[in-house]
Amino acid sequence: MENNVILIVDDEPRIRKLIKDFLVKENFQTIEAEDGEQALQLFEENNKKIKLILLDVMMPKLDGWSTLRQIRQTSNVPVIMLTARGEEQDELFGFELGVDEYITKPFSPKLLVARINAILNRTQTIKAQTKDYGGIIIDPEGRIVQVDGKDIELSLREYELLKYLLDNENVALSREKILNNVWNYDYYGDSRTIDSHIKKIRHKLGKRGKYIKTIRGIGYKFETK
Repeated sequence: MENNVILIVDDEPRIRKLIKDFLVKENFQTIEAEDGEQALQLFEENNKKIKLILLDVMMPKLDGWSTLRQIRQTSNVPVIMLTARGEEQDELFGFELGVDEYITKPFSPKLLVARINAILNRTQTIKAQTKDYGGIIIDPEGRIVQVDGKDIELSLREYELLKYLLDNENVALSREKILNNVWNYDYYGDSRTIDSHIKKIRHKLGKRGKYIKTIRGIGYKFETK
């Protein structure tokens, strides 16, 4: 697990040392913070390297919930909450805020490492399946489209049309070619149906809709430039 940096956030030095010792044995790199404010600063400075955050709930200056809220404004980095409280309501609250896993103290360090490995394996697999087109992220396996981190709902035909444009990024596609590949050869309708679908897709993509360029006399092209 080299190059996987874990941010450990806990106000108890002995807890941080215990976790660090076990993670180092598994070839993880670690960064430590003793409160939420320091965690946010370190995350901002190292967000491209940090692959997962271990976040305590009860901390001085800024608690875990408040820290998580701020992190989730800009990042979907996996977060495991560490807490001495085990009430169901607290766990549900954590999942609503975007917690990936919830571990109650005291915990087994070996189990914690196993959970970390499982989450990283899952997120890295998902990342390998997805591709980012200038803020438009598409997951072909799950037929999921996100724009700037938010899911958007597309009909099956809208999804297939958008994916065809993305798969042919920077290529000018004629309406006939789009019909043949998205609607298939057995479609005999008006090619203007493409224009209607493009209009809907652009609206759903918001400011990213401008990436779908109209090529006069030809058709459309997806281009992020």
